[in-house]
Amino acid sequence: MSRTLPRRLGTALPVALATLTLAAVTACSSDSDSAVPGGQDKKPAEASAAAAVGVAPDTAILPGSTMEKIKKRGYLIVGGSQDAPLWSQLNPMNGQVEGFDAEMGRLLAKYIIGKPEVKIVSSATETREALLQNGTVDVVFQTYTITPKRAEQVAFAGPYYSSGQAILVKKGTTGIKAPADLNGKTVIAGANTPAVTAIQQLAPSAKVVTFASDPECLQALRQGRGEAYVQDQALLVADVKQYPDTTVVGEPFTQDPYGIGLKHDDTAFKSFVNDWLRAIGQSGAWQAVWKQTIGTVVEGNPPAPPAIGSAAGS
Repeated sequence: MSRTLPRRLGTALPVALATLTLAAVTACSSDSDSAVPGGQDKKPAEASAAAAVGVAPDTAILPGSTMEKIKKRGYLIVGGSQDAPLWSQLNPMNGQVEGFDAEMGRLLAKYIIGKPEVKIVSSATETREALLQNGTVDVVFQTYTITPKRAEQVAFAGPYYSSGQAILVKKGTTGIKAPADLNGKTVIAGANTPAVTAIQQLAPSAKVVTFASDPECLQALRQGRGEAYVQDQALLVADVKQYPDTTVVGEPFTQDPYGIGLKHDDTAFKSFVNDWLRAIGQSGAWQAVWKQTIGTVVEGNPPAPPAIGSAAGS
């Protein structure tokens, strides 16, 4: 299933976002680790949704499998972000990494280990495949769009969320409302993201300039180094709330299914994670995470999770 996000969004995450977490979470970069204690008690509805999936049965933790390795280690290693509002962002007020992807990682850890123990390794668009291939991380939760090309290097469980490419401009910009309007313009995109291909296909005379991360792309737009920025709408709407001198124009013009990145050819782990995704969708835990993150800034009820295996490459 594909679903686009309304433009009226924001980045403020309520304290209740941390309520699904009961244990320590570690956020780490390439040069430092820091322990972050879990915080508040769960609200009854949230606790029941999170508990509905419970812990994987012992029979699902196959001998010699990735699941067994993670369980014996005692924590899940996630490749992710610490600067993506609504998805995976470090809150300096409480030291907690907050957002939809961050919370999904904790629920998966709980399912495997029995408690939401996670270590987040900061990854960039260019390093995600390598981190999975060399075993530095167990999974990647990072608004990771599933594509057949990427699936040649890594495996994808899911999809677990659907977004789409959209256009961000500085307020007051005229003449840009749709992809075709980008022709002849300098357009910013994240390096190695589907936005680059989308721009080349829909606005072939646009000049594409790329940067490594969403914050760098956003800064470039605000500094006038490009006339528009193309990225997943799910990220752009958070940018708009953070920087009200920008605005999203038009509607999403692609479908970008997000997948959970796994090591290539680990079929047992992929099957395990897909079973977990089905379970949290059916139990209401997926919807509870949505409400506490994306749902704080999107009107309406939670969408239905995408059908597992519905994206080419999944």
